[in-house]
Amino acid sequence: MSFWVLIFLIALLIAVFLGYTMLRGRRDSGPTAAYDLRVYREQLTSVDRDLARGVIAKADAERVRTEIARRILAADAQMRGEAECTGPSPTVTVVAFVVMAAILIGGALAMYRQLGAAGFPDMPLSARLEMAEELRENRPGQAEAEELATPVQAPPLDESYENLLNRLRETVAVRPDDLQGQTLLAQHETNAGNFKAGYEAQTRVIELSGESAPAQAYSDQAEMMILAAGGYVSPEAEEALRYALERNPRLGPARYYWGQMLAQTGRPDMAYRVWVDTLRDAPAGAPWADAIRAQIDDLAFRAGVFNAPDLSATPAAPGPSQEDMDAAAELSPEERQGMIRGMVDRLSERLASEGGSPEEWARLIAALGVLGEAAQAIKIRDEAVAVFAGNDQALQMIDAASVQAGIAQ
Repeated sequence: MSFWVLIFLIALLIAVFLGYTMLRGRRDSGPTAAYDLRVYREQLTSVDRDLARGVIAKADAERVRTEIARRILAADAQMRGEAECTGPSPTVTVVAFVVMAAILIGGALAMYRQLGAAGFPDMPLSARLEMAEELRENRPGQAEAEELATPVQAPPLDESYENLLNRLRETVAVRPDDLQGQTLLAQHETNAGNFKAGYEAQTRVIELSGESAPAQAYSDQAEMMILAAGGYVSPEAEEALRYALERNPRLGPARYYWGQMLAQTGRPDMAYRVWVDTLRDAPAGAPWADAIRAQIDDLAFRAGVFNAPDLSATPAAPGPSQEDMDAAAELSPEERQGMIRGMVDRLSERLASEGGSPEEWARLIAALGVLGEAAQAIKIRDEAVAVFAGNDQALQMIDAASVQAGIAQ
């Protein structure tokens, strides 16, 4: 109640100040011709003094008096006209002041009732950062989150696939140290919607791989945990993400879930920066990039970024337009080959000077293979491997393009 009284008094004080200014301005204002009348009367007095002292002749004094009298009549007429058009009456002014005060006070109270949070204490930035850190340290673990999460309805499985999955489970149970079997089990348990069984098998994959476990393995483990917890990033999933990002700081899925963890623990500002940087490196068609674009506007609002660039639109994949394809269909084989050669040369020059996405490098390798230039395709492949060293997803695209071009190692 004290807060409501305080904002009411502040709004009332502002209204009184504005009203006083309105009324004072009305009292102080007068006809502009009144000043001219005072000046003209002083001039008449000066003429009489000058005539008495003999400074001017009597005839000149009469002409000056006549001119001043004419000006006095004109000023008097002007003053009467201004008096008739002095604006609103005092009653209208008072009513306007009351209406203005009601709008100001009532509007302030209504706006705070809609947007404010009466009864909450001050929340300085330092206190909010401490709360976010405490929330992150004391949030529920994976097991507790799975108990609270809404059970995921597993998709219906084909009978033959379910039989194969059961056989895989039996085989892995007999051979728990089989790395390939655990890898397949983690993948297919996740495909079947059994996320807990999936991340348990993936944990075994990481144990069997030891120090050689790649970043993607930890990222997959974290994703399975998050899915099992209904989208919640637990401390155990955070640890898996940390291992993944230590091995590959540019791994897109891990960076997406890291940003999601930051948003869940009260740091949307940090999450927004992580997601923006992740989108800049995202290959076309990446599912995690589409998930970021679907949420980036809401996250920007929560982070207090009101002039954020539009990142919600999916960038068009580079390549020939529909007009180029239609034109190519009407060309002879020799002309079409020349057109392809020109596009390949332009893409090669741009990648050499400006760089590009993994998809563009893979497209160039495959195109060179189609043109029969295996040596050049190998050269581009080796350069792409050096450019994307450490980026497992990009290297997989390069390897697939190499196979398509017939230059796989």
